[in-house]
Amino acid sequence: MAVATTAPAVSAEPPAVPEARPARSRWSLNWLWDVGVALLCLATAYWVTSGLWENPYRRSISYNEGDHAFFEWLLGYGVQIVRHGANPFHTDLLNAPVGVNLAANTSVTALAVLFAPLTMLAGAQVSYVTILTLNLAVSAYGWYFVLHAHAVRHRSAAAIGGLFCGFAPGFISHANGHLNWTAGWLAPAILWWVLKLRASRRWLRDGIVLGVLMAAGFTIAAEMLFSIALATSVFVIAWSAGRATWPQARAAVPTTLAALGVSALVAGALLAYPLYMHFAGPGSFSGTGFDQRRFVEDAAGYLVYPFQSLAGLAGFGRGDLASNQTEAASFFGTPLMILIVLGTALLWWRGDRRRKALMRALTIVGLLFIALSLGPRFNWFSKEYDFPLPYAALAHLPIFDSALPARMALVVACVIGTTLALLADRVLTPPLRTRWRVTWAVAFAVALVPIFPRPLLTSERSPEPRFIADGSWERYVPEGGVMSSLPYAASSTPDAQRWQAYTMARGGRQFRMPDGYFLGPGGPDGTGRVGAPERRTDMMWRHIAVTGYAYDIDNYDRAKVRGDLAYWKIDALFVPDRISGKDGILFRAALVHTMEELFGPGERVEDVLVWRVRPGIDPMPVPDDGPDGPRRPTD
Repeated sequence: MAVATTAPAVSAEPPAVPEARPARSRWSLNWLWDVGVALLCLATAYWVTSGLWENPYRRSISYNEGDHAFFEWLLGYGVQIVRHGANPFHTDLLNAPVGVNLAANTSVTALAVLFAPLTMLAGAQVSYVTILTLNLAVSAYGWYFVLHAHAVRHRSAAAIGGLFCGFAPGFISHANGHLNWTAGWLAPAILWWVLKLRASRRWLRDGIVLGVLMAAGFTIAAEMLFSIALATSVFVIAWSAGRATWPQARAAVPTTLAALGVSALVAGALLAYPLYMHFAGPGSFSGTGFDQRRFVEDAAGYLVYPFQSLAGLAGFGRGDLASNQTEAASFFGTPLMILIVLGTALLWWRGDRRRKALMRALTIVGLLFIALSLGPRFNWFSKEYDFPLPYAALAHLPIFDSALPARMALVVACVIGTTLALLADRVLTPPLRTRWRVTWAVAFAVALVPIFPRPLLTSERSPEPRFIADGSWERYVPEGGVMSSLPYAASSTPDAQRWQAYTMARGGRQFRMPDGYFLGPGGPDGTGRVGAPERRTDMMWRHIAVTGYAYDIDNYDRAKVRGDLAYWKIDALFVPDRISGKDGILFRAALVHTMEELFGPGERVEDVLVWRVRPGIDPMPVPDDGPDGPRRPTD
């Protein structure tokens, strides 16, 4: 994000040619360093995701089962794209009969297609945890690679910065369900190619590669791509404005603009249809389905420890200052913030003109994104103060109106990681005395050890019913028919969406389903909302499953259910032996009782109860209400 730096100075004198043996020795040592850092990144990522690896088929993210299920659904849909040529940006399999605009959702299309073979082989559950683990590991290693290539001399310093950028508290928080926001490797990947444009002799090739990378980034994490583009633009402008750097920047303008023009053409061509779908296609919407005054960073969040860290394990973490456990994007702790302030001052004071230009640009990006992350109003320890911040002036602009301010703090994490690498490089460079190095080492330990991440918290989820796994459901649903588990899929009750995801992953025949957890139209003033607008029947089933309260069914209820089933064109409904939600096991007995009141006894098929639905007939009224039909007035 904000790591674009000056390239190493080019000497006018030819470099000395080292002897063969020392050269091979240095090459071997460097290679071992790179491999060692890669293994460390992978080991740390496995540590964070170890709860899921324990049993990918039965474990789920505790704090965000809804997003976990949604991304598994997207991975299952990737098989449909590869095997059946399904539209990557719109589907009618979810939210029957309307469908869902996937381009307007947090889809991970490129990853779903890339990992489709693994999904077909091992299931969406294994693909999910594999991608999550690799996202974290590759992000850390990508930052290590870019930092060493363009910012610091010592590989150990680059490793410190890279590991922080990859496993910063904000990215660990988003690892609770968000495959898109853990793809932090997009930032160093894009930066690597942006930095190549300054002195590129192959600007056409580099422009094409950057365009393809940006197009892929849009299909993985469009909001993150926006943050990367904004941070990089601000950094480049701030860095170029210095007297020491302006000549170099001015010389690079023709090549850079030519390459960026190629990138824009390539990305525009690849994204023409996805962008149309996102902004104007069926099921599109403006704004976001989330409150931008709620999903902000509390200013105090920058000074406290994250809940999911060693400090949190010791009781010093704060989880109440974030909108939820998945959106805690700062939480760096006071010692780290003090270290960064002191380190920035040292790097300014001891740096030459080029290093000062770099620190100026980093500081501007960091302060700007801190301000943006606070949202339209200032919050301090959960109290909102009624005076506007910069985001208030941007909230109604395109793209800004669809972003969540709190996530801007992830850019700040990368600024901090870059500063840590630069500071560590300065400490490791002679002639700093040993006692000062020890002092700085202690400061690094005090700042970083408390925020070392703990494994993601996981919980047991309902197993896939044999009725779904062995294909018995196909006897109850015609080709293109509609079926669902009860309660219908939502963020709080994701099982039904999981079952469909697993059938898609197998690549065979597929059923459609009503409702689901996604972003779609229907919010206030034309904005988005989470899920489909609810009808009385799906609200009733969800309420019964979550609370255990069984309705007293009469003919009014039967008439409303019949009308809703006709709207969804339901062919069959089923209730598994065990259903779960975000708060644990749901009330199956109450749900079955209500279904028997509406439809009579269900048919036992393996480990589920199934009810076939006869359009226009089910549920049948009972004569107790008399010939006049429903007793209660129409809603």
